[in-house]
Amino acid sequence: MFDIGLSEMAVLAVVALVVLGPERLPKVARQAGLWMSKLRRYVDDVKSDINRQMELTELRNLQTQVTDAARDLKNSVESGVAEAQSQFNEVQQSLESGPTPPPTDWDAIYKTRRQREKIKDRRIEREKELGIKRPRRAFHR
Repeated sequence: MFDIGLSEMAVLAVVALVVLGPERLPKVARQAGLWMSKLRRYVDDVKSDINRQMELTELRNLQTQVTDAARDLKNSVESGVAEAQSQFNEVQQSLESGPTPPPTDWDAIYKTRRQREKIKDRRIEREKELGIKRPRRAFHR
């Protein structure tokens, strides 16, 4: 703490012995030791209080950072969910309000089939008249 050498301490001890005397010197030395210990305890308490305040400040900063990160994460997740929901709603609306397919005209389909069957039957009859034989297929439609 103070830059005092051994020779300087010896000079102080001799001066204290001369000034205070041999009877009061032990009491004064004990009292000075008590004051020094109290002063050290006080300094240590102040240091520990300052350290606790610094740690508390760091913890508060850390808590603020974690809270901000959690809030940012929550906002990004909510925005992603909202975007996905809006896209889902658009798809759903387009499916619901989209053009409806025209009703199937079954009469026209059956009419076309009957015409094809008539053409096929005529071709088979003509081939029979001409004597043309077709190879049999493995499967028939």
